[in-house]
Amino acid sequence: MTGMLASVTHLQEALQALQYEVDIIDLKDPAQGALGDLEIESIKTIVKAINGQRQISATIGDLPMHPQTIFSAVLAKAETGVDFVKIGFFPGGDWNATLDALADLGNAGINMIAVLFADTQPELGILSKIKSARFRGVMLDTMDKQKGSLTDMMPQKSIQNFVEQAAANHLICGLAGSLRVADIPALKSLKPDYLGFRGALCSQQKRTGELDESAIKAICSLIKKL
Repeated sequence: MTGMLASVTHLQEALQALQYEVDIIDLKDPAQGALGDLEIESIKTIVKAINGQRQISATIGDLPMHPQTIFSAVLAKAETGVDFVKIGFFPGGDWNATLDALADLGNAGINMIAVLFADTQPELGILSKIKSARFRGVMLDTMDKQKGSLTDMMPQKSIQNFVEQAAANHLICGLAGSLRVADIPALKSLKPDYLGFRGALCSQQKRTGELDESAIKAICSLIKKL
């Protein structure tokens, strides 16, 4: 069954997401980029308040793919007590060396999620390398939030291929990227593990705005109903 991930920016929003039975509460600061970094102390406060009632993920920020930089950022986020650490695989840098460095953290039990970006047309052969580095999952997202949703960036068949390749590599699979209510039926039919939202949950669909409880409720209900 496909679950729902909701990105939140502070404690009050996290408690709203908890109230509406969101499956994963995702911590990030949308004002800081595609995977904007939320302050460590804010993350610790939210983790303590949620107290294991839901799984929590946190991003490390829009960082260059430098092995030591990414390694240190992942370790710092894992030490806050979140369940999953999300790592954006941005263009450039050394992906292979970064994955090699992160394998030690995967072996140590840190649950890492690799975020690939549809607007960069990622090569899906990297998924086997991600699996070998002991990642728990992958997410297909968008880097430029001004260009539309995931379904605008990539054809349905290519998204389906991503979901199938994730399953073949035994990786948790998420789909996100300015998703709209209208995107839900087609994407859920592909049977990803999660659909991720931020903008669609906010007032006036602005990802840097505050959460709109009616939007959270409507999207939760639709995902469960389909």
